[in-house]
Amino acid sequence: MLITHIKALIGVHPKEKLFLRGSELNQLPFLENAWLLLEDGLIKDFGLMQNLPKFETGHELSADGRFVFPSWCDSHTHIVFAAPREEEFALKIAGKTYEEIAAAGGGILNSANKLQKATEEELFKSASIRLTDMIRQGTGAIEIKSGYGLSVESELKMLRVIKRLKAAFPIPIKATLLAAHAYPAEFKNNHQGYIDLIINELLPKVAAENLADYIDVFCEKGFFSNEETGQILTAAANYGLKPKIHANQLSSSGAVELGIKHNAVSVDHLEETDENVLLALSKSNTIATLLPSCSFYINIPFANAKGLINSNAIIALASDYNPGSTPSGNMNFVVSLGCIKLKMTPEQAINAATINGAAAMELSDQVGSIAIGKKANLFITRPMTSLAYLPYSFGQSQVETVILNGEIYHDQL
Repeated sequence: MLITHIKALIGVHPKEKLFLRGSELNQLPFLENAWLLLEDGLIKDFGLMQNLPKFETGHELSADGRFVFPSWCDSHTHIVFAAPREEEFALKIAGKTYEEIAAAGGGILNSANKLQKATEEELFKSASIRLTDMIRQGTGAIEIKSGYGLSVESELKMLRVIKRLKAAFPIPIKATLLAAHAYPAEFKNNHQGYIDLIINELLPKVAAENLADYIDVFCEKGFFSNEETGQILTAAANYGLKPKIHANQLSSSGAVELGIKHNAVSVDHLEETDENVLLALSKSNTIATLLPSCSFYINIPFANAKGLINSNAIIALASDYNPGSTPSGNMNFVVSLGCIKLKMTPEQAINAATINGAAAMELSDQVGSIAIGKKANLFITRPMTSLAYLPYSFGQSQVETVILNGEIYHDQL
């Protein structure tokens, strides 16, 4: 496929550039009035229209007036769940906090109860609908977590669904074991018992079936302590599972530093940060994954993106799509919130949602930027006046055409 007359080809980073840190996020290289050649599912070549060679192609597409972006890379989602939780929506509006809803039987335990009753086929079908919607909105790589099972059988069920999604969909998918999402009711007063269940029963079965790429723990007051988190991360490392942990969502408790100590690929949320967090991330290759649509939805503080950038940290943006605190996987809106609420420039937000999102899944050698040899996962916008128009026009998708593996994407459902 040859795409011609591209108003601007966005994210033309050198292929060897695998992530951007600090002020590097300001740099979003692009080509104006460009062409792009796709072959065998990969980016074959690109350049300026004035220098367009003659190609024998089976399909030529004009992108006149339109921008071409690398696909969004969403590195933090929970899209395998049994049912939405709109019954909690009114409670949030009435002023109930995340913790109060959880204490009353809502929250993660609510989703766990529903998931344990759902079949694998039901979970696969509902997650497929969500993933198809996300792809339509420009997402071309995704990480999906378990965590609503909270039992050996149900966690394995979730991970098997994710494995089926990997086989069924044309985008890279990473799987994360998040059994340490909350304590099941039967282990409320026996935390070590549940940790032992994860370590001694669940982890060996996950490894035997090759069901997960990463381990995750909700390291937070009222959930898993730093010490408990450390136990699980250490055990998971014996099975080759690298950490991607929930850190500093509700409090600044040392979770970020703990993640860095365990060589976490990313520490996610970071709505609460302090100088120690900024300093630790400034010296680390652990990626700070920020989830502004979660802050938007449950009315908690937004992460200190500017402080992290000024501290030379590596930051990514992701959707946190889940039934309780972020019932949306629209990365276009996430990028808009990155600008509107995190005070990031359009260039910073787009880089954080593409190349750095890919890095947070260890996929930036394959996706996340426009470079020869990378997967041809990208999208073409509607006609736009400028780059900033995409985040400016929040709530209205500017994605017109999705291309995955060098072919125009048509819904599978």
